[in-house]
Amino acid sequence: MSVKERLKELSKEYKKTRMLLMTISVLIGLTIVLQTYFIVAVVDAVFLGGSGPAEVIWLLAGAAAALLLRAALQYVNNRTGEWLAAEVKQRFRRQLLATFKKQPLQQAGTRQTGRKVSTLLDAVDEMDAYFSSYYVVMMQSSIVPLILLGAIFYMNWVSGLILLVTAPFIPLVMIMIGKSTQAKSDEQLEKLQAFSGKFLDVLQGLGTLRLFGRARQQEQEVEASSIGYRDATMTVLKVAFLSSLMLEFISMLSVSLVALEVGLRLVVYDQLSFFTAFFVLILAPEFFASLKEMGSAFHTGRGSMAAAERVYAELDEETEAEREGKAVLEKAPQLSFEATSYAYDDGRFQLGPVTAVLPAGSSTAVIGRSGSGKTTLMQAASGLLGTEGRITADGLEQKAYSEAGWFQKTAYITQHPYMFAGTLRENIALGMETASEEEIAAAVAQSGLTPLIEELPDKLDTVIGDGGRGLSGGEKQRVALARAFMKKPHLLFFDEPTAGLDVRTEQVLQKALQELGKHATVMTIAHRLHTIRDADMILVMEQGQVVEAGTHDALVKSSERYRTMLNRQEVEI
Repeated sequence: MSVKERLKELSKEYKKTRMLLMTISVLIGLTIVLQTYFIVAVVDAVFLGGSGPAEVIWLLAGAAAALLLRAALQYVNNRTGEWLAAEVKQRFRRQLLATFKKQPLQQAGTRQTGRKVSTLLDAVDEMDAYFSSYYVVMMQSSIVPLILLGAIFYMNWVSGLILLVTAPFIPLVMIMIGKSTQAKSDEQLEKLQAFSGKFLDVLQGLGTLRLFGRARQQEQEVEASSIGYRDATMTVLKVAFLSSLMLEFISMLSVSLVALEVGLRLVVYDQLSFFTAFFVLILAPEFFASLKEMGSAFHTGRGSMAAAERVYAELDEETEAEREGKAVLEKAPQLSFEATSYAYDDGRFQLGPVTAVLPAGSSTAVIGRSGSGKTTLMQAASGLLGTEGRITADGLEQKAYSEAGWFQKTAYITQHPYMFAGTLRENIALGMETASEEEIAAAVAQSGLTPLIEELPDKLDTVIGDGGRGLSGGEKQRVALARAFMKKPHLLFFDEPTAGLDVRTEQVLQKALQELGKHATVMTIAHRLHTIRDADMILVMEQGQVVEAGTHDALVKSSERYRTMLNRQEVEI
């Protein structure tokens, strides 16, 4: 089904709105005829009948009432279109967010963040014109001209015939120009997507770009992208102005033919009354005004098609199926890897196959050179990657657990936890809307955040910036720990969160980590020697494989590779 057909089907789902728009369009058409009748009657009575103001007061009142009614109906029509557009946009944004939420980590990372944001915001906003303008005007322009044409035929069939013959030229012009408009609109939206994606991604990495002296080059690329979008927009506007000019020309020519016919029959041949001639001359421009609105709306609608195509492309993209399992993590599980493997799409790295067992309630340290697969293994274990082979928790595969049953009892703490713009309370109780003040206070105390909270004037209601602006690295780690304490997890994954912190902060966090891991199976990417020594088991990784496994004492005795890593302090990398 094409995008146009899908949008039509979507609009048909709002049956009450559709019926309301049709009813209003019929009333607008009748109101225009009634308004024209009163105006013509006033002019005819005053200038030809010699009537005074008192005699035509009711006609003037009727004309004023018709004008007011027409304005009110048009207002309701426009507001209905705006309401419909708002409803549809909200619906698409919810669907897009649900689609993005379903996407697995690697699929979500294959596209620019800016491109997704542009689709969610810009592309959906571009679709506004289809429902607020195109759909409403096309509905009105399909009904009102027919009513006006019927009134003109009733008064003077020759004028009606002229309009009937000349009117089809307008849709012909719309079709001819519409093909060009669609291509240009597609190009404009593509330029907008590229510009938005580039701009947001550069903005996010501006600090790094400045650090490495690449900011100027990126500035030039953003400028070039902006100029490309500007040029594409101007091309679309040029086509739109050309379309308007052609519609004006056709309507002016048609009205001139009607005026010539009416003038000849009124003055030369004396076949029409003044009332009839004036009535037709007023309705003819109204007839073409409705058709011209349809032409403008047609251009707007074609422009929205490109945006709709982009949105539907995101919605139709295949995503990983949602878990159908219903199991829940009720205690610290035994985590087992059975020939587990994972390959990135670009072929740059492959994990596994890995076979290992992490006993329930144990603490496991994963060590190895940078790029050996530590993070990939941890992401697979935490359920963030779809892998080959099996990963089981207490004998059940990950897919046997519901997403809520798995992730509500799983905590993943990295060296750089993400903080959202909002209050500290909102960041700590993230995803736990029903958390009580007592639970939050306990998590704050356990994570060592109490001294920081006491120093802040607004305490937990202190607002922090996006990405944690206003917090130090150690303070971010404590917030991340507070989140973990709120969840009371049975599975804990640490990417050595104390790396890079000062000694005092590290001691506080280490104590909190030990407390947090008392009732959980813990897996840590280790960089510190004391973390490795304290672990119940150590997995040594090399080129995506677990090449050694055992306790610290056992590996020191049996593994030359492990002793070499300790001697060279490669575990600190």
